[in-house]
Amino acid sequence: MTDRPREARLTQVAALPWRRKRNGSLSILLVTSRTNGKWMLPKGWPMPGKSDAEAAQQEAKEEAGVTGIIAEAAIGSYYYIREEADESTSPAQALVFSLQVTGKLSRWQEKGQRRRRWFSAEDAAAAVYEADLARFLGNVAAGRIYLS
Repeated sequence: MTDRPREARLTQVAALPWRRKRNGSLSILLVTSRTNGKWMLPKGWPMPGKSDAEAAQQEAKEEAGVTGIIAEAAIGSYYYIREEADESTSPAQALVFSLQVTGKLSRWQEKGQRRRRWFSAEDAAAAVYEADLARFLGNVAAGRIYLS
C-alpha cells in the first residue's frame, strides 16, 4: 500500500465585518457568493505588498462595500472546500480578521454581483453554508472569540 500525497491546502484571507447596535448586541455583515448565492464572509487571496489584514480589509471594501478598523492579527480561521469554476474542488483555509465597520459605501466594485446583509451573530452562524464557518461564527456569538 502506498501513501497518497496530501493535497496542498489553499489559504485565503477573510474579513469579519461587525458592529454593535445601540443595545450592545453584535451584528455581523455577510455577503453572497458570486457563483452560488450562499452567505459567506468577504474573502480573497493574499495580495503582494499588503499584509493579510490589509488584503482582508480590501476584500471587505470590494465585496461588501464597507470600510473600518481592521485587526492586524487573525482572530482565527475556518476550513472549507473551495469550488472552482470548472467544478473541481480544493481544500482551503481562510484566516479571519476582525473588521469593526465604521462606514458603508453606496457604490462598490462588486455591488451588482453580490448582496450584503446584517445578521445577529447567532443568525449569521445559521445562515452560512460552510460548516466550519458556522462553528466559528457560533463561537463569536457565544463570546468565545473576542472581536477587537
